[in-house]
Amino acid sequence: MSRAEPRAGQPGPPPAGDATGGRTDTGADAGVVAGPATGPAAGPVAVRAPRPGWTLGLFRSELVTVFRRRRTQALFAVLAGVPLLVGIAVRIETRNGGSLGGGGRGDGGPAFIEQVSNNGLFLTFAGLAATLPFFLPMAVGVVAGDSIAGEANAGTLRYLLVAPAGRTRLLVAKYVSVLAFCLAATLVAAVSALIVGFALFPVGDVTTLSGTSISLSAGMARALLIALLVAASLVGIGALGLFISTLTDSGIGAMATTVGLLITVQIVDSFPQLHVVQPYLFTHYWLSFADILRDPVSWTGIGKNLGLQALYAAVFGSAAWARFTSRDITA
Repeated sequence: MSRAEPRAGQPGPPPAGDATGGRTDTGADAGVVAGPATGPAAGPVAVRAPRPGWTLGLFRSELVTVFRRRRTQALFAVLAGVPLLVGIAVRIETRNGGSLGGGGRGDGGPAFIEQVSNNGLFLTFAGLAATLPFFLPMAVGVVAGDSIAGEANAGTLRYLLVAPAGRTRLLVAKYVSVLAFCLAATLVAAVSALIVGFALFPVGDVTTLSGTSISLSAGMARALLIALLVAASLVGIGALGLFISTLTDSGIGAMATTVGLLITVQIVDSFPQLHVVQPYLFTHYWLSFADILRDPVSWTGIGKNLGLQALYAAVFGSAAWARFTSRDITA
């Protein structure tokens, strides 16, 4: 038997020119990694399944990576600055006993701004209403769009996929880090507005949009609930950005596409002539959180918003998984 022929029961040598014997990761959760050729009979090297502690370490590593980036910290600074600017503007406008112009429609927009000068807690609601249409989803789009494409562009994605990481586990870790950013970004905007509101304006019992009065502690509890609902409203754009990130190796391209789609959807949602499709847009029920400030609370719009976000997360999360687990990783 020739030395070049493998013995029975042993895998053959890797193809010529392939020093690793094949791709590093070949499936959704590959459990085998091709090792370097050490002889004519060298083949795949079995790798143990990941331990739970290792999986938690992967999640922790992704969270640290996201929150340590200077870009993330700059986004937090912008989100904290928006309520500050709103509070200062309201304070200047009302410093001599003047009043703010507006409708007082009780629809979650001008009504919040009008009541800020009477109760600083309303700056929390006004700040979230000001950041939700663009600043918050833009920040989430940047982080989600860069999640996979940024790694590919930096040439680190292939190394992250070395077993026992696996594609599915890595994709889940990326999406968990995006969701954590959604919550953190919302809380940054809310806490900034709360601090500025308490510093610049009087604080006391809260008058709801229905005209009833609740205690300050009850109002703060509702403010926390509103912050959580706003964070949940970003789940859909996070899944959409993650899916787009799996389609390209350009982090900037993925971020720009995600933000561009956000702007397009916002424009479509503003035209009354397109009312047929508007209930299916992930932005349509974003301001439904204002219903928390009614007495009793109206849950209809909130339920539709949460259901729509869950639908977008399921559809685009599945699309991201299908794409990511089947694409060739070259970077």
